[in-house]
Amino acid sequence: MSAPVIVTDWRAVPPALRGGTLALGNLDGVHLGHAAVLAAAHQARPDLALGALTFEPHPREHFRPDDPPFRLTLLPAKAAALGAAGARVVVALPFGPELAAMSARDFVAQVLHQALDAKHLACGPDFAFGHRRGGDVGFLRQIAEELGIGLSIVPHVADGEGTISSTRIRRLLQDGYPERAAALLGRPFSIVGPVTHGDARGRTIGFPTANIPLGRHLEPARGVYAVRATLPDGRVVPGVANLGRRPTLGGDPVSRLEAHLFDLAEDLYGQELRVALTAFIREERKFPDFPALVAQIRADAATARKLLGA
Repeated sequence: MSAPVIVTDWRAVPPALRGGTLALGNLDGVHLGHAAVLAAAHQARPDLALGALTFEPHPREHFRPDDPPFRLTLLPAKAAALGAAGARVVVALPFGPELAAMSARDFVAQVLHQALDAKHLACGPDFAFGHRRGGDVGFLRQIAEELGIGLSIVPHVADGEGTISSTRIRRLLQDGYPERAAALLGRPFSIVGPVTHGDARGRTIGFPTANIPLGRHLEPARGVYAVRATLPDGRVVPGVANLGRRPTLGGDPVSRLEAHLFDLAEDLYGQELRVALTAFIREERKFPDFPALVAQIRADAATARKLLGA
């Protein structure tokens, strides 16, 4: 399935990308609940192109810039996941002072109706929009009817533990349950970013690592994970990764992901990797000395190989 077209300027939408159906929401993570909203938009008007409308940055990042990073998916990964769920167009509205000040009525009339010419909308029951979140689904139903736009309000998707939500997935990741988070996402949680230079200490012990900054991604539980990394050419390579601040080596000011990819001897600097956290092996801890850390790294790698069948 080809990647969706990403539109960031709602005032200059190409005519060919107008007049479709739109799933609405922040859509962080593109989890099973979001997939249900996309499916409802498509089922309502299968004759039209399916699109998703979201905000970039996430409104919470705009209003609370000092909060710790919390994103499950940054825009490229979000767009790829939306494309995999069927979206042909992703409208990523730049969220700043202008959009924050726009009334709910103007948002529907100017953005959804005039600029995008949406024929049908779909959203979850708690979708809120417009200045100070002044528009809810009741208001959206009323104004969509006035403008002749179809609307599907999609019930929450739930499992035995409750409603599937981005908040719940974040909590599972922070508590060290990547497999349970993956079940709600429909795929493993991944950190995507460029490989940067570290201190190359892993190379000296036969465990070279690809260092990836977390950036604006949520920080999952610190510790060691079995991972699968997708390289730019599409190859998927199993490995073991440490996510944290390396307390045994003096400690780092911010956490990072250091992934050792099994049986791979290539220079990855500057390349973008997608590292999927497959299983949590152990919590981060401080070892008495470097040899003790090396022994544990070898044991962690053996555990990861077993878990991944590698």
